[in-house]
Amino acid sequence: MKILVYGAGAIGGFFGGRLTVAGEDVTLVARGAQYEAMSTRGLILEGPKSGMPDPIKVRVCKPGEEKGPYDVVFVTLKSQQIAPVAQHLRGLVKKDGVLVFPQNGIPWWYFQGVPSKFKDAQLKSLDPDGVLMRTFEPQMIIGGTALKPSDLIAPGHIRVPDGDTDALVIGEIDNTVTPRVQAIADIATRAGWTGKVSNDVRLVKWTKLLSNAVWNPLGAITQSTAREVAEFAGSKPLAVAMMHEVMALANAVGTKMDVDVEARVADAAKRASLPTSTLQDVRAGRPLEMDAIINVLIELGQMTGVPTPSLAVVAACANLLNRRITDDGVAIRPVKRA
Repeated sequence: MKILVYGAGAIGGFFGGRLTVAGEDVTLVARGAQYEAMSTRGLILEGPKSGMPDPIKVRVCKPGEEKGPYDVVFVTLKSQQIAPVAQHLRGLVKKDGVLVFPQNGIPWWYFQGVPSKFKDAQLKSLDPDGVLMRTFEPQMIIGGTALKPSDLIAPGHIRVPDGDTDALVIGEIDNTVTPRVQAIADIATRAGWTGKVSNDVRLVKWTKLLSNAVWNPLGAITQSTAREVAEFAGSKPLAVAMMHEVMALANAVGTKMDVDVEARVADAAKRASLPTSTLQDVRAGRPLEMDAIINVLIELGQMTGVPTPSLAVVAACANLLNRRITDDGVAIRPVKRA
């Protein structure tokens, strides 16, 4: 297969690097300092199992320099970055090729491909102008979730801690299990990142979102890791309330979830204290991935009549933080006192 990884940041760089080591025909797309570092020195993966002892000589290009078309395009951009390049992405894939979207949160295609009382509903918080629904036919989409902590600590240098749940979980948006989705999962496994196929990709998305919708915005607002939020007596009840609201929304749109929320929060308090991707963005001064992680939940609450008071308050604070970062052009990070 001819493979493209479009968006070689932390997770895309990790996956593209591992695919390269596995001998796949893969090209990575990056820009700026990330492109310069990878094209000159190579890609550094630092980690106990997922890391490599030497820089990886990846094939990397800038956006617009791809040599397509490709059989598989892994779109590893943040969700809010997809619409501006949608037409370009559409043109990179072969007629019978696929695009794999493993973004955090709820996707714009959520109500496509399966029976629902909201069938083909357009989620305004994700696709306000309908660009994504018009550009990508459902049959060319494979959804999924990337389960892999990763941290871009410097251009071309990614730290990849290893965990028991590390996996790329993917599925067809109509919930069928097809040879093509299994083949793509097998590619990930050969590259050292367990590939799994799900016959309910929406449940996969909600299961991760149950954590992302809580730890990402709360951590961004408070400069805290999930562990720190879960350990603190003042924020723990808020995390529990938010998770209950997320689970109620999932059930309201047809995905049955029955999770012990208190146990989920307690488990977070035992995990390694790592910054979420959103907190990393705050500290780097990058726009935050709020729409797919929490703003869409407020929209789903309005559609379904499910109350979301805790999510709404945290969303308002996180969106104001995002406004300051984007409008003022600032990064917000801890500074040690002298």
